[in-house]
Amino acid sequence: MNPRLNPKLYTKKVELAAARSGVGQGLVEAGKRDKNIVVLCADLAESTKTHLFAEKFPERFIECGVAEQNMMSLAAGLAREGKIPFVASYAVFSPGRNWDQLRTNVCYNNVPVKIVGSHAGISVGADGATHQALEDIALCRVLPNLIVLIPCDALEAKKACLAAAKVKMPVYLRLTRPKTPIITTPRSPFKIGKAQILNPGKDATVCASGPLVYDSLMVAKKLKSESISVEVINNHTIKPLDKKTIISSVKKTGCLVTVEEHQIAGGAGSAVLEMLAENFPIPAERVGMPDAFGESGEPRELLEKYGLCCSGIERAIKKVLKRK
Repeated sequence: MNPRLNPKLYTKKVELAAARSGVGQGLVEAGKRDKNIVVLCADLAESTKTHLFAEKFPERFIECGVAEQNMMSLAAGLAREGKIPFVASYAVFSPGRNWDQLRTNVCYNNVPVKIVGSHAGISVGADGATHQALEDIALCRVLPNLIVLIPCDALEAKKACLAAAKVKMPVYLRLTRPKTPIITTPRSPFKIGKAQILNPGKDATVCASGPLVYDSLMVAKKLKSESISVEVINNHTIKPLDKKTIISSVKKTGCLVTVEEHQIAGGAGSAVLEMLAENFPIPAERVGMPDAFGESGEPRELLEKYGLCCSGIERAIKKVLKRK
């Protein structure tokens, strides 16, 4: 097994944890390392796990209330004064509601504000369409100066948080709500802009982001029994994209499937295909929300309804293989 993978990954004993818990732990560790780390939250400290930082460093925690636009502007001002602000809310509100402040006050000025967008994707579940951010990657990756990160599990989310704290520019960190399988290990490497090949293969490349990396690995394991060799890439950095790793993979396999819990239009898959159109065009399929809003339901129920699951990924792989 790949040493980067959790040894319990393919067993029924695989651990589950929410990515936001990893970020909460990462914020505490970052706060210990750097006194300039401050955290701002929009009345969702428990949900975003920023309460862990607030308990440890109450003098560096600012509760902004339900005022996401003001929170982003306040963070931009703190960054101009030498602080390293992390702003946390649900992704539908930040960057959804305060995109103008993110664009003008943060990205235009290129100040090191870190945006933690929690509860992204359709797996938010019963909260329904109004709270399921399915457009946030598109909103963020178009902005100059903004790094976009989508960790695949809680361990990687902690590493991404710590890495974000060190870069001197804005970062968007996208998190889903539910507990999801731990894919990586504490020793698995994480570097902004460096994708990871978690399962080598030669017939098809799957470039996945977020918790759906797990489903992609499960499909690769299943298809191996059908003599289909699938290479799975954990594409945790949407911007800057790891062009070298992705291009090298598709040159070997000759086809690609992108997988994400986001609208098909404008998301991680679009970023990958735009890059390949300019460098190495190949047959490709995208797994994501099919130009639709979500609805209320259990997370797994919704993921399966819209094809953001193992069966959807498998169908896309078999479809693209016919196009090679």
